[in-house]
Amino acid sequence: MLGISPLRGLASVAILSSVMSHAGGWAVITVDNLPDYAVAGKPVELTYTVRQHGHTPIDELRATVEARSGLSTVSVPARAVAKLGGYGARIVLPKPGEWTITIKSGFGNSNLTLLPMTVIAEGSGLVRTVSDEERGARLFTSKGCVTCHVQMRVGPSLDGKRFDAAYIARFLADPSIAPPLPNGATMPNLGLQQREIASLVTYLNSDRQVSAR
Repeated sequence: MLGISPLRGLASVAILSSVMSHAGGWAVITVDNLPDYAVAGKPVELTYTVRQHGHTPIDELRATVEARSGLSTVSVPARAVAKLGGYGARIVLPKPGEWTITIKSGFGNSNLTLLPMTVIAEGSGLVRTVSDEERGARLFTSKGCVTCHVQMRVGPSLDGKRFDAAYIARFLADPSIAPPLPNGATMPNLGLQQREIASLVTYLNSDRQVSAR
């Protein structure tokens, strides 16, 4: 089973390739449902939302989703889905291995590189268990938390902190229970599932350094 230490190193890839500022501002990419693994040759359906400054959905972007593993690269166009700022892409990862997926939003340099995804051979049955802490690390990137709390720093630094698990779970389910920060920033409601909230709480209360890269 993959330990959390490799994830810390891999997270730097996501941070360096995540959303960047540009003339029109910056945007956060939030992936709706991220699978723990994929099967080679089977399509992976990724849907996500692009929000300017983390809140305002952005439509009519020309986006692509790209995946890399070694020298292999797969790239597909994204399409609009039936929600504001929503997009989707169906990508087939052709062989087993560790694949790194990058969502290129089409909004300046606002791109998001996810932590590597394991792809297994069809019928292999070699599916390892993903811990809540590891899933939380993946979600911290895929839900855009890394953008606001690390890259753009509009949210508070989370390093070296521990949280009341019950309260932070309620907050992640409904961010409106907390007042705005002194800079006026608020967290949008990401529509997190209970399993996602549990994994994020575990990760946030683990021995992690999310911004010391």
